[in-house]
Amino acid sequence: MAELVMLDGVSKGFTDGSDYHGVLEQVDLTLTQGDTLALTGPSGSGKSTILNLMAGFEFPDSGDILLAGRSTRQWRDRQWSDFRRRHLGVVFQQFNLLTPLNVRDNIAFPLHLLGQDWNPWCDYLLKTLELTQLSHRSVEQLSGGQQQRVAVARALAHQPQLLLADEPTGNLDNQVGLQVISLLCELANEVGSSVLMVTHSMECAAFMGRHWQLKQGRLVEQTPPCSRGHK
Repeated sequence: MAELVMLDGVSKGFTDGSDYHGVLEQVDLTLTQGDTLALTGPSGSGKSTILNLMAGFEFPDSGDILLAGRSTRQWRDRQWSDFRRRHLGVVFQQFNLLTPLNVRDNIAFPLHLLGQDWNPWCDYLLKTLELTQLSHRSVEQLSGGQQQRVAVARALAHQPQLLLADEPTGNLDNQVGLQVISLLCELANEVGSSVLMVTHSMECAAFMGRHWQLKQGRLVEQTPPCSRGHK
C-alpha cells in the first residue's frame, strides 16, 4: 500500500539553557494508508513529540518527514496549515472542544474551514457515537465520555487521511475509554484513515494493528502482534 507518512532518520531534542536534551534519535517510522499503530513508552520518552512532528507543530533537528512521498523539509506555515486543514484529524486527551459552541457546531468546525457543509457522513457520526439527541447541547454540559466522542466525531468529520490521537482515554474511566477507542477504530476504518495513537494503556494499544514502544529515543516494535488489531 502507498506510504502516507514516513519519518526518515528523525532526531529531535530541546535546549535548556546551555544543555541539550535529546528526545528522539534517528527514528524511522512508516504509516501506510489505512494502517493503525499504537505508540507506547514512559512519560517524557517523546511519544507526543512524534505526533507533533507529524502534524507540523514541531520540526525535526535532523532527518526528514515525508507525506505521501513528498519531503516536508522546505515546508512553511502555509503548507503545514493546508495539510492539517485538509488531511489531518487530531483527538486530544483534554478534548480541546470549542466551549462556546454546541455539539453539532463543534463537529462541523473542520468542514467550515474547508468551505463544506454538514453532510450525511456527519449524521452517521452523530448516530454511531450516540450524540444525535445531544447535537444542540453545549459541550460544557456533557460528561467526559460524551465530550471525547464529540472530539472523535470532529476529528473524523472531514474524513482525514491521517488521524492522530494523543492519550485519547487519559481522562476517562477504563470502560468508557475502551468504548471510545473501539468506535474510533471502527469509524476510521470506514473512511480508510491511518491512525497513530499514543497511549499508556495496553488494552487501548491492542485495538491497533501494530504496536511500537519508544525506548531511550528509539522505536522498538512489540511482538507478538496485538490481538485486537484493526485494519
